[in-house]
Amino acid sequence: MEPLQMSHEGFKAYDIRGIVPDEINEDLAYRVGRAYASLYHPKTMCIGYDVRPSSKAIMEAAARGLMDGGSEVYNIGLCGTEMMYFGTFYYHMDGGFMITASHNPSNYNGIKIVRQEGIPVSADTGLKDIESLAFSGNFSEAPKKGSLHEKEILPDYIRTVLSFVDVKKMKPFHIVVNAGNGCANIVFSELKKHLPFTFTELYMEPDGSFPHGVPNPMLEECRKPLVEKVLAEKADLGIAWDGDFDRCFFIDENGHFVEGYYMVGLLSEYFLKQHPGETIVHDPRVFWCTEKICRDLKGKAVESKGGHAFMKETMRRVHGIYGAENSAHHFFRDFSYCDSGMIPWLIVAQVMSEKGKHLGELVAEMEKEYPCSGEINLTIKDGAAVIEKVKEKYEKTATRIDLTDGIGVEFDNWRFNLRPSNTEPLIRFNMETKGDRALLEEKKKEVMDFIHSVE
Repeated sequence: MEPLQMSHEGFKAYDIRGIVPDEINEDLAYRVGRAYASLYHPKTMCIGYDVRPSSKAIMEAAARGLMDGGSEVYNIGLCGTEMMYFGTFYYHMDGGFMITASHNPSNYNGIKIVRQEGIPVSADTGLKDIESLAFSGNFSEAPKKGSLHEKEILPDYIRTVLSFVDVKKMKPFHIVVNAGNGCANIVFSELKKHLPFTFTELYMEPDGSFPHGVPNPMLEECRKPLVEKVLAEKADLGIAWDGDFDRCFFIDENGHFVEGYYMVGLLSEYFLKQHPGETIVHDPRVFWCTEKICRDLKGKAVESKGGHAFMKETMRRVHGIYGAENSAHHFFRDFSYCDSGMIPWLIVAQVMSEKGKHLGELVAEMEKEYPCSGEINLTIKDGAAVIEKVKEKYEKTATRIDLTDGIGVEFDNWRFNLRPSNTEPLIRFNMETKGDRALLEEKKKEVMDFIHSVE
Protein backbone atom coordinates (compact mmCIF):
# COMPACT_ATOMS: atom_id res chain seq x y z
CA MET A 1 0.00 0.00 0.00
CA GLU A 2 0.95 3.63 -0.45
CA PRO A 3 2.26 5.50 2.62
CA LEU A 4 -0.49 7.17 4.64
CA GLN A 5 -0.54 10.98 4.62
CA MET A 6 -2.29 12.07 7.82
CA SER A 7 -1.59 13.20 11.37
CA HIS A 8 0.23 10.93 13.84
CA GLU A 9 -1.37 12.82 16.75
CA GLY A 10 -3.80 9.99 17.53
CA PHE A 11 -1.04 7.66 18.73
CA LYS A 12 -0.80 8.09 22.50
CA ALA A 13 1.08 6.29 25.29
CA TYR A 14 -1.53 3.56 25.83
CA ASP A 15 -3.84 3.62 22.82
CA ILE A 16 -4.87 5.41 19.66
CA ARG A 17 -7.26 8.27 20.35
CA GLY A 18 -8.12 11.44 18.48
CA ILE A 19 -10.55 13.57 16.51
CA VAL A 20 -12.48 11.95 13.63
CA PRO A 21 -11.47 12.06 10.76
CA ASP A 22 -8.23 14.05 11.07
CA GLU A 23 -6.49 11.90 13.72
CA ILE A 24 -8.40 8.65 13.33
CA ASN A 25 -10.54 7.35 10.48
CA GLU A 26 -11.45 4.15 8.64
CA ASP A 27 -8.30 4.19 6.50
CA LEU A 28 -6.07 4.37 9.57
CA ALA A 29 -8.14 1.70 11.36
CA TYR A 30 -7.77 -0.69 8.40
CA ARG A 31 -4.01 -0.12 8.38
CA VAL A 32 -3.74 -0.65 12.14
CA GLY A 33 -5.51 -3.99 11.71
CA ARG A 34 -3.17 -4.99 8.87
CA ALA A 35 -0.14 -3.85 10.88
CA TYR A 36 -1.17 -5.85 13.95
CA ALA A 37 -1.71 -8.95 11.81
CA SER A 38 1.64 -8.48 10.04
CA LEU A 39 3.57 -8.05 13.30
CA TYR A 40 1.90 -10.67 15.52
CA HIS A 41 0.26 -13.19 13.13
CA PRO A 42 -2.84 -13.72 15.30
CA LYS A 43 -5.07 -16.65 14.42
CA THR A 44 -8.04 -15.26 16.36
CA MET A 45 -8.97 -11.69 17.33
CA CYS A 46 -11.74 -10.22 19.49
CA ILE A 47 -13.20 -6.87 18.39
CA GLY A 48 -15.87 -4.61 19.88
CA TYR A 49 -17.01 -1.02 19.64
CA ASP A 50 -18.68 1.69 21.69
CA VAL A 51 -21.73 3.85 20.97
CA ARG A 52 -20.08 6.75 19.10
CA PRO A 53 -21.45 7.59 15.63
CA SER A 54 -18.15 6.62 13.96
CA SER A 55 -17.45 3.46 15.98
CA LYS A 56 -19.13 0.77 13.90
CA ALA A 57 -17.53 1.90 10.62
CA ILE A 58 -14.10 2.13 12.26
CA MET A 59 -14.60 -1.34 13.76
CA GLU A 60 -15.52 -2.78 10.35
CA ALA A 61 -12.43 -1.20 8.78
CA ALA A 62 -10.11 -2.53 11.51
CA ALA A 63 -11.72 -5.97 11.19
CA ARG A 64 -11.09 -5.94 7.41
CA GLY A 65 -7.45 -5.13 8.06
CA LEU A 66 -7.12 -8.01 10.51
CA MET A 67 -8.90 -10.42 8.15
CA ASP A 68 -6.81 -9.34 5.15
CA GLY A 69 -3.83 -10.10 7.38
CA GLY A 70 -5.08 -13.66 7.89
CA SER A 71 -6.92 -13.47 11.23
CA GLU A 72 -10.29 -14.92 12.16
CA VAL A 73 -12.13 -11.97 13.73
CA TYR A 74 -14.82 -12.40 16.39
CA ASN A 75 -17.12 -9.37 16.63
CA ILE A 76 -18.67 -9.05 20.10
CA GLY A 77 -20.68 -6.01 19.01
CA LEU A 78 -21.59 -2.90 21.00
CA CYS A 79 -19.82 -3.27 24.33
CA GLY A 80 -17.58 -1.79 27.01
CA THR A 81 -13.79 -2.04 27.01
CA GLU A 82 -13.68 -4.67 29.74
CA MET A 83 -15.91 -6.90 27.60
CA MET A 84 -13.22 -6.84 24.90
CA TYR A 85 -10.62 -7.72 27.55
CA PHE A 86 -12.89 -10.51 28.75
CA GLY A 87 -13.58 -11.86 25.26
CA THR A 88 -9.85 -11.96 24.57
CA PHE A 89 -8.71 -13.74 27.74
CA TYR A 90 -11.76 -15.93 28.43
CA TYR A 91 -11.88 -17.47 24.95
CA HIS A 92 -8.07 -17.64 24.62
CA MET A 93 -7.87 -15.35 21.61
CA ASP A 94 -4.59 -13.96 20.29
CA GLY A 95 -5.53 -10.32 20.80
CA GLY A 96 -8.30 -7.76 20.86
CA PHE A 97 -9.31 -4.35 19.50
CA MET A 98 -11.78 -2.02 21.23
CA ILE A 99 -13.06 0.96 19.25
CA THR A 100 -13.65 3.69 21.84
CA ALA A 101 -12.59 7.12 23.02
CA SER A 102 -13.90 6.44 26.54
CA HIS A 103 -15.02 9.73 28.16
CA ASN A 104 -14.02 12.06 25.29
CA PRO A 105 -16.65 14.00 23.26
CA SER A 106 -18.56 12.23 20.52
CA ASN A 107 -16.35 13.57 17.69
CA TYR A 108 -13.41 11.60 19.12
CA ASN A 109 -12.69 7.92 18.65
CA GLY A 110 -9.85 5.50 19.17
CA ILE A 111 -8.53 1.94 19.36
CA LYS A 112 -7.38 0.10 22.49
CA ILE A 113 -5.27 -2.91 21.60
CA VAL A 114 -4.39 -5.98 23.65
CA ARG A 115 -2.57 -9.23 23.04
CA GLN A 116 -3.24 -12.65 24.56
CA GLU A 117 -4.75 -12.64 28.07
CA GLY A 118 -5.66 -8.96 27.70
CA ILE A 119 -2.05 -7.73 27.95
CA PRO A 120 -2.00 -4.08 26.74
CA VAL A 121 -0.13 -2.93 23.67
CA SER A 122 1.31 0.47 24.59
CA ALA A 123 3.97 2.76 23.16
CA ASP A 124 6.58 0.75 25.08
CA THR A 125 5.28 -2.67 24.00
CA GLY A 126 4.52 -2.46 20.29
CA LEU A 127 2.24 0.49 19.56
CA LYS A 128 5.09 2.46 17.99
CA ASP A 129 5.80 -0.52 15.69
CA ILE A 130 2.13 -0.69 14.73
CA GLU A 131 2.15 3.07 14.04
CA SER A 132 5.25 2.87 11.85
CA LEU A 133 3.96 -0.06 9.82
CA ALA A 134 0.44 1.39 9.47
CA PHE A 135 1.79 4.62 8.00
CA SER A 136 4.35 2.93 5.73
CA GLY A 137 1.86 0.42 4.29
CA ASN A 138 4.57 -2.26 3.94
CA PHE A 139 2.37 -5.11 5.16
CA SER A 140 3.25 -8.77 4.79
CA GLU A 141 0.85 -10.82 2.69
CA ALA A 142 -1.16 -13.50 4.48
CA PRO A 143 -1.40 -17.01 2.96
CA LYS A 144 -5.19 -16.67 3.11
CA LYS A 145 -7.73 -14.16 4.33
CA GLY A 146 -9.65 -14.64 7.56
CA SER A 147 -13.41 -14.42 8.16
CA LEU A 148 -15.71 -12.40 10.40
CA HIS A 149 -17.76 -14.17 13.09
CA GLU A 150 -20.43 -12.77 15.41
CA LYS A 151 -19.87 -13.82 19.04
CA GLU A 152 -22.22 -13.50 22.02
CA ILE A 153 -20.23 -13.16 25.25
CA LEU A 154 -22.70 -11.54 27.67
CA PRO A 155 -23.84 -14.65 29.60
CA ASP A 156 -20.25 -15.77 30.26
CA TYR A 157 -19.22 -12.23 31.15
CA ILE A 158 -22.13 -11.74 33.60
CA ARG A 159 -21.39 -15.06 35.29
CA THR A 160 -17.71 -14.13 35.68
CA VAL A 161 -18.43 -10.67 37.13
CA LEU A 162 -20.91 -12.13 39.64
CA SER A 163 -18.31 -14.70 40.75
CA PHE A 164 -16.50 -11.89 42.63
CA VAL A 165 -19.37 -11.53 45.12
CA ASP A 166 -21.97 -13.56 47.00
CA VAL A 167 -25.36 -12.22 45.93
CA LYS A 168 -27.07 -14.13 48.76
CA LYS A 169 -25.32 -11.84 51.27
CA MET A 170 -26.58 -8.64 49.66
CA LYS A 171 -29.27 -6.47 51.22
CA PRO A 172 -32.01 -4.75 49.17
CA PHE A 173 -30.42 -1.33 48.81
CA HIS A 174 -31.83 1.53 46.77
CA ILE A 175 -29.12 2.55 44.28
CA VAL A 176 -29.11 5.36 41.72
CA VAL A 177 -27.10 4.64 38.56
CA ASN A 178 -25.96 6.93 35.73
CA ALA A 179 -24.32 5.67 32.53
CA GLY A 180 -24.01 9.13 30.95
CA ASN A 181 -25.55 7.64 27.76
CA GLY A 182 -22.44 5.46 27.36
CA CYS A 183 -22.41 1.68 27.03
CA ALA A 184 -22.85 0.52 30.63
CA ASN A 185 -26.50 -0.44 30.21
CA ILE A 186 -25.54 -3.19 27.75
CA VAL A 187 -24.29 -5.05 30.82
CA PHE A 188 -26.30 -3.40 33.58
CA SER A 189 -29.70 -4.27 32.06
CA GLU A 190 -28.80 -7.98 32.38
CA LEU A 191 -26.77 -7.76 35.58
CA LYS A 192 -29.57 -6.13 37.58
CA LYS A 193 -31.80 -9.19 37.03
CA HIS A 194 -29.49 -11.14 39.37
CA LEU A 195 -29.41 -8.54 42.15
CA PRO A 196 -31.75 -7.70 45.08
CA PHE A 197 -31.49 -3.92 44.68
CA THR A 198 -34.01 -1.26 43.71
CA PHE A 199 -32.54 0.99 41.02
CA THR A 200 -33.28 4.52 39.91
CA GLU A 201 -31.75 4.91 36.45
CA LEU A 202 -30.37 8.09 34.83
CA TYR A 203 -29.18 8.48 31.22
CA MET A 204 -28.88 4.72 30.75
CA GLU A 205 -29.85 4.66 27.06
CA PRO A 206 -26.71 4.35 24.91
CA ASP A 207 -26.55 7.48 22.73
CA GLY A 208 -23.27 8.44 21.07
CA SER A 209 -24.28 12.09 20.74
CA PHE A 210 -24.07 12.28 24.57
CA PRO A 211 -27.10 14.58 24.93
CA HIS A 212 -26.46 15.12 28.66
CA GLY A 213 -22.75 15.92 28.30
CA VAL A 214 -19.59 13.87 28.00
CA PRO A 215 -19.67 10.65 30.05
CA ASN A 216 -16.85 11.67 32.40
CA PRO A 217 -17.82 11.42 36.09
CA MET A 218 -14.40 12.81 37.06
CA LEU A 219 -15.96 16.19 36.21
CA GLU A 220 -18.09 17.64 38.99
CA GLU A 221 -20.74 18.94 36.59
CA CYS A 222 -21.18 15.41 35.20
CA ARG A 223 -21.83 14.06 38.71
CA LYS A 224 -24.40 16.71 39.62
CA PRO A 225 -27.55 14.91 38.34
CA LEU A 226 -26.52 11.76 40.22
CA VAL A 227 -25.86 13.68 43.45
CA GLU A 228 -29.22 15.43 43.21
CA LYS A 229 -31.08 12.19 42.56
CA VAL A 230 -29.38 10.33 45.45
CA LEU A 231 -30.45 13.11 47.81
CA ALA A 232 -33.97 13.42 46.37
CA GLU A 233 -34.58 9.67 46.52
CA LYS A 234 -32.81 9.27 49.91
CA ALA A 235 -30.94 6.44 48.17
CA ASP A 236 -28.29 4.25 49.79
CA LEU A 237 -25.67 4.70 47.05
CA GLY A 238 -25.01 6.38 43.71
CA ILE A 239 -22.88 4.91 40.91
CA ALA A 240 -21.69 6.51 37.66
CA TRP A 241 -19.68 5.05 34.79
CA ASP A 242 -17.60 6.63 32.06
CA GLY A 243 -18.43 6.04 28.40
CA ASP A 244 -16.81 2.62 27.99
CA PHE A 245 -17.54 1.74 31.67
CA ASP A 246 -14.06 0.55 32.59
CA ARG A 247 -14.25 3.06 35.47
CA CYS A 248 -16.96 3.55 38.09
CA PHE A 249 -17.47 6.41 40.53
CA PHE A 250 -19.29 6.54 43.84
CA ILE A 251 -21.67 8.98 45.55
CA ASP A 252 -22.37 8.14 49.19
CA GLU A 253 -25.70 8.25 51.01
CA ASN A 254 -25.16 11.94 51.86
CA GLY A 255 -24.62 12.95 48.23
CA HIS A 256 -20.85 13.27 48.64
CA PHE A 257 -18.43 12.16 45.94
CA VAL A 258 -16.04 9.58 47.41
CA GLU A 259 -12.49 10.12 46.14
CA GLY A 260 -11.01 7.14 44.29
CA TYR A 261 -8.26 7.03 46.91
CA TYR A 262 -10.65 5.83 49.61
CA MET A 263 -12.32 3.34 47.27
CA VAL A 264 -8.84 1.81 46.75
CA GLY A 265 -8.53 1.54 50.54
CA LEU A 266 -11.95 -0.07 50.91
CA LEU A 267 -11.37 -2.67 48.19
CA SER A 268 -7.82 -3.39 49.42
CA GLU A 269 -9.28 -4.14 52.85
CA TYR A 270 -11.92 -6.42 51.30
CA PHE A 271 -9.35 -8.52 49.44
CA LEU A 272 -6.82 -8.71 52.28
CA LYS A 273 -9.44 -9.84 54.78
CA GLN A 274 -10.41 -12.62 52.40
CA HIS A 275 -6.82 -13.41 51.37
CA PRO A 276 -4.30 -12.48 54.10
CA GLY A 277 -0.72 -11.87 52.97
CA GLU A 278 -1.61 -11.02 49.36
CA THR A 279 -0.13 -8.12 47.37
CA ILE A 280 -1.95 -4.87 46.56
CA VAL A 281 -0.64 -2.61 43.77
CA HIS A 282 -1.22 1.16 43.97
CA ASP A 283 -0.26 4.15 41.86
CA PRO A 284 2.15 6.90 43.04
CA ARG A 285 -0.39 9.69 43.52
CA VAL A 286 -1.55 9.20 47.14
CA PHE A 287 -0.99 5.94 48.98
CA TRP A 288 -0.33 6.35 52.72
CA CYS A 289 -3.83 5.05 53.49
CA THR A 290 -3.36 2.00 51.25
CA GLU A 291 0.01 1.25 52.84
CA LYS A 292 -1.49 1.44 56.35
CA ILE A 293 -4.30 -0.96 55.43
CA CYS A 294 -1.72 -3.39 54.00
CA ARG A 295 0.40 -3.16 57.17
CA ASP A 296 -2.61 -3.67 59.45
CA LEU A 297 -3.87 -6.68 57.48
CA LYS A 298 -0.44 -8.26 56.85
CA GLY A 299 -0.59 -7.55 53.13
CA LYS A 300 2.13 -6.18 50.89
CA ALA A 301 1.78 -2.80 49.16
CA VAL A 302 3.66 -2.32 45.86
CA GLU A 303 3.92 1.02 44.05
CA SER A 304 3.57 1.12 40.27
CA LYS A 305 3.93 3.84 37.70
CA GLY A 306 0.47 5.15 36.83
CA GLY A 307 -1.37 4.22 33.64
CA HIS A 308 -3.23 0.99 32.96
CA ALA A 309 -0.42 -0.60 30.91
CA PHE A 310 2.15 -0.04 33.68
CA MET A 311 -0.27 -1.08 36.42
CA LYS A 312 -1.10 -4.35 34.68
CA GLU A 313 2.56 -5.07 34.05
CA THR A 314 3.33 -4.57 37.75
CA MET A 315 0.29 -6.62 38.78
CA ARG A 316 1.51 -9.57 36.72
CA ARG A 317 5.10 -9.23 37.95
CA VAL A 318 4.18 -9.28 41.65
CA HIS A 319 1.08 -11.50 41.26
CA GLY A 320 -1.11 -8.83 42.88
CA ILE A 321 -4.61 -9.89 43.81
CA TYR A 322 -5.95 -6.37 43.36
CA GLY A 323 -4.57 -3.08 42.12
CA ALA A 324 -5.96 0.36 41.45
CA GLU A 325 -5.32 3.85 40.26
CA ASN A 326 -6.97 6.69 42.15
CA SER A 327 -8.53 7.72 38.82
CA ALA A 328 -11.03 4.83 39.29
CA HIS A 329 -9.31 2.05 37.36
CA HIS A 330 -9.55 -1.15 39.42
CA PHE A 331 -7.58 -4.26 38.34
CA PHE A 332 -8.28 -7.84 39.41
CA ARG A 333 -6.02 -10.86 39.19
CA ASP A 334 -9.01 -13.15 38.63
CA PHE A 335 -10.07 -10.93 35.72
CA SER A 336 -6.74 -11.58 33.98
CA TYR A 337 -5.30 -8.48 35.72
CA CYS A 338 -7.65 -6.31 33.66
CA ASP A 339 -9.70 -3.35 34.86
CA SER A 340 -13.45 -3.47 35.35
CA GLY A 341 -16.08 -0.86 36.14
CA MET A 342 -18.69 -3.44 37.13
CA ILE A 343 -16.82 -5.56 39.69
CA PRO A 344 -15.97 -2.68 42.12
CA TRP A 345 -19.51 -1.49 42.81
CA LEU A 346 -20.73 -5.05 43.35
CA ILE A 347 -18.00 -5.54 45.96
CA VAL A 348 -18.91 -2.22 47.62
CA ALA A 349 -22.57 -3.29 47.83
CA GLN A 350 -21.50 -6.57 49.43
CA VAL A 351 -19.26 -4.80 51.98
CA MET A 352 -22.13 -2.44 52.85
CA SER A 353 -24.40 -5.46 53.29
CA GLU A 354 -21.96 -7.42 55.46
CA LYS A 355 -20.98 -4.51 57.70
CA GLY A 356 -24.41 -2.94 57.92
CA LYS A 357 -22.94 0.47 57.05
CA HIS A 358 -23.37 2.94 54.23
CA LEU A 359 -20.43 3.94 52.05
CA GLY A 360 -19.95 7.29 53.80
CA GLU A 361 -19.58 5.48 57.12
CA LEU A 362 -17.16 2.93 55.65
CA VAL A 363 -14.70 5.55 54.38
CA ALA A 364 -15.14 8.22 57.11
CA GLU A 365 -12.12 7.09 59.15
CA MET A 366 -9.90 6.96 56.04
CA GLU A 367 -10.97 10.46 55.01
CA LYS A 368 -10.20 11.76 58.51
CA GLU A 369 -6.88 9.94 58.88
CA TYR A 370 -5.54 10.72 55.39
CA PRO A 371 -7.23 13.83 53.93
CA CYS A 372 -6.32 14.36 50.27
CA SER A 373 -6.63 17.11 47.69
CA GLY A 374 -8.22 15.03 44.97
CA GLU A 375 -6.60 15.24 41.56
CA ILE A 376 -6.00 18.78 40.29
CA ASN A 377 -5.21 19.07 36.58
CA LEU A 378 -2.94 21.94 35.55
CA THR A 379 -2.50 23.03 31.93
CA ILE A 380 1.26 23.64 31.72
CA LYS A 381 3.24 24.31 28.53
CA ASP A 382 6.42 22.55 29.68
CA GLY A 383 5.52 20.03 32.36
CA ALA A 384 9.00 18.50 32.50
CA ALA A 385 10.59 21.88 33.24
CA VAL A 386 8.08 22.63 35.99
CA ILE A 387 8.63 19.24 37.60
CA GLU A 388 12.40 19.82 37.56
CA LYS A 389 11.96 23.20 39.29
CA VAL A 390 9.73 21.59 41.92
CA LYS A 391 12.43 18.98 42.50
CA GLU A 392 15.07 21.68 42.95
CA LYS A 393 12.90 23.54 45.48
CA TYR A 394 12.08 20.57 47.71
CA GLU A 395 14.84 17.98 47.37
CA LYS A 396 17.02 19.42 50.18
CA THR A 397 14.27 19.46 52.82
CA ALA A 398 12.13 16.45 51.83
CA THR A 399 12.52 13.16 53.67
CA ARG A 400 12.08 11.32 50.36
CA ILE A 401 11.97 12.13 46.64
CA ASP A 402 10.34 9.46 44.47
CA LEU A 403 10.83 9.59 40.68
CA THR A 404 8.74 6.50 39.86
CA ASP A 405 6.20 8.62 37.98
CA GLY A 406 6.75 12.35 37.72
CA ILE A 407 7.92 13.43 41.16
CA GLY A 408 6.75 12.36 44.61
CA VAL A 409 7.84 14.65 47.45
CA GLU A 410 7.46 13.35 51.00
CA PHE A 411 7.76 14.92 54.45
CA ASP A 412 6.91 13.50 57.88
CA ASN A 413 3.23 14.41 57.79
CA TRP A 414 2.48 15.55 54.23
CA ARG A 415 3.40 14.53 50.71
CA PHE A 416 2.47 15.27 47.12
CA ASN A 417 2.88 13.87 43.63
CA LEU A 418 3.18 15.81 40.39
CA ARG A 419 3.08 13.79 37.18
CA PRO A 420 2.60 14.49 33.48
CA SER A 421 -0.54 13.09 31.87
CA ASN A 422 0.12 10.37 29.29
CA THR A 423 -3.08 11.18 27.42
CA GLU A 424 -3.57 14.97 27.71
CA PRO A 425 -1.37 18.15 27.78
CA LEU A 426 -1.61 18.41 31.57
CA ILE A 427 0.30 17.78 34.75
CA ARG A 428 -1.67 16.17 37.56
CA PHE A 429 -1.26 17.24 41.18
CA ASN A 430 -2.22 15.14 44.23
CA MET A 431 -1.51 15.77 47.90
CA GLU A 432 -2.27 14.09 51.24
CA THR A 433 -1.49 14.64 54.91
CA LYS A 434 -1.60 12.58 58.07
CA GLY A 435 -4.84 13.70 59.68
CA ASP A 436 -4.36 17.43 59.13
CA ARG A 437 -6.80 19.13 56.76
CA ALA A 438 -5.55 22.62 57.61
CA LEU A 439 -2.01 21.57 56.68
CA LEU A 440 -3.37 20.10 53.45
CA GLU A 441 -4.86 23.45 52.43
CA GLU A 442 -1.75 25.37 53.50
CA LYS A 443 0.70 23.17 51.63
CA LYS A 444 -1.54 22.82 48.58
CA LYS A 445 -1.55 26.61 48.22
CA GLU A 446 2.22 26.73 48.75
CA VAL A 447 3.00 24.18 46.03
CA MET A 448 0.40 25.49 43.58
CA ASP A 449 1.63 29.06 44.01
CA PHE A 450 5.19 27.90 43.32
CA ILE A 451 4.12 25.98 40.20
CA HIS A 452 2.31 29.02 38.80
CA SER A 453 5.31 31.23 39.58
CA VAL A 454 7.69 29.09 37.47
CA GLU A 455 5.52 27.90 34.58
